[in-house]
Amino acid sequence: MDTPLNLALFELFNAAPDTDPRWLLVAELAAVYLIWSIPALLVVGWLRGSERLKQPLLEAFMATLLALAASWLIGLLWPLPRPFMVPIGQTFLAHAPTPAFPSNHLTIMLTMAFSLLLHAGTRRIGRVLLLLALPVAWARIFLGVHFPQDMLGGALLAAATALLVGASRDWLVLPFYRRVARRLYHLLFARLIAQGWVER
Repeated sequence: MDTPLNLALFELFNAAPDTDPRWLLVAELAAVYLIWSIPALLVVGWLRGSERLKQPLLEAFMATLLALAASWLIGLLWPLPRPFMVPIGQTFLAHAPTPAFPSNHLTIMLTMAFSLLLHAGTRRIGRVLLLLALPVAWARIFLGVHFPQDMLGGALLAAATALLVGASRDWLVLPFYRRVARRLYHLLFARLIAQGWVER
């Protein structure tokens, strides 16, 4: 899939050899650390959030797991290289030579975002995650570990899995939430719930 447009966009966004180190630092922070907003959101949302937040978060988490499974399968069946494996461009971030398509980082960020956008009560959080996904996509191309096509693949996969799990909400997400997730949560955090440290 090394199309002229994909290569042209990569050359446009990939950092030059003489790039200001401050820009490289900003890009590394975005490429490596913004993804940690997702587990932080899941933990804080479940421990301190209301019922209106817990169920959409579980749905988004389930969609993300499905998206990552699909991403792994795509990489196994269709292992497209990263720029430094070709090689092409400049690489400023160490990365294992794993399949590049689709980008797992962007898949995670956008699956969570798209899934939360499907619920009226979590659309603001979904929009924030959409905004955070933009510097992640830019940074991973800028630092030379992904092509633009990897970001497009992650976005399409994220949208598809979020919609698929959202459409399965009534027979998949809600029963699992009520019969498994809530009971397990109350069992594990019973003492903290009783003391008011975490939400019921």
